[in-house]
Amino acid sequence: MTPTVDVVVLTMNDRPAPFREAMASLLAQRDVRLRVVIVGNGVEPDHVPEGVRTVTLPFNTGIPQGRNVGADALAGPDAGEFLFFLDNDAVLPSPDTLARLVAQARRHPEAAYVQPRIADPDTGITMRRWVPRLRAGDPDRPGTITVMAEGVVLVRRADYQAAGGWPGHFFLFHEGIDLSWKLWDLGRTGWYAPGIVIHHPATSPTRHAQYYRLVARNRVWLAYRRLPAPLIPIYLATWTLVSVARIRRRDHLAVWGAGLREGLAGGHGERRPMSWATVLRLTAAGRPPII
Repeated sequence: MTPTVDVVVLTMNDRPAPFREAMASLLAQRDVRLRVVIVGNGVEPDHVPEGVRTVTLPFNTGIPQGRNVGADALAGPDAGEFLFFLDNDAVLPSPDTLARLVAQARRHPEAAYVQPRIADPDTGITMRRWVPRLRAGDPDRPGTITVMAEGVVLVRRADYQAAGGWPGHFFLFHEGIDLSWKLWDLGRTGWYAPGIVIHHPATSPTRHAQYYRLVARNRVWLAYRRLPAPLIPIYLATWTLVSVARIRRRDHLAVWGAGLREGLAGGHGERRPMSWATVLRLTAAGRPPII
């Protein structure tokens, strides 16, 4: 039976040429049944291909909530077995990309999500932040993973729904860690399939004006939401040391500090800490949840 894949793409109508290329590569996929929705985050989507659904949000809710809205729009009795979240400037370079991702999911039924290798289309480089594990120097090594590069990922819908979806109020950054940890706490895993490549421009996350504030705030929120109480100070201390060592400019460090204070002030939402059994599973998989 041909698998059904529900695809969620977000747009703010600010990348017309890459968006059209991304959609063309998506709709060219074969050996899968596609149900596609484009979510306009504060805009009415333009350049919409025929037969593709749209949802228009009255304001920019952020990336994770936009993805939740898209997944909900495709829910119901006809919903696909899989959800595929695709950045609007990512391109599937061959028409069997999605079918191969589904095949990987079939080979690894323990995995709630399958992550392809993301590579810059011009250089072929895979940035370290796109490799969803520690020891990211070899992006071609497959295996079990504990986090995800959330902009291009295949997730089983049943697992996504059981986990409660993305943390919508994060707006941007670290939402993939939150979802991954929830999936692992359900007894599931993730799988990295670097033999399947998807193209994405190699851009820096610091291009976002709110980068330093949101990464600091969301690290705190992540800790308070998902970690057992004794691990929270260890996790935050570790990331504080790492961040202070990495951030060289004083003004950026000041913005990061403001985000840290914002996170500590509250607003993280539900607290559903992972079990200690999950802590041990994550540690055995090579990434203890303190870094």
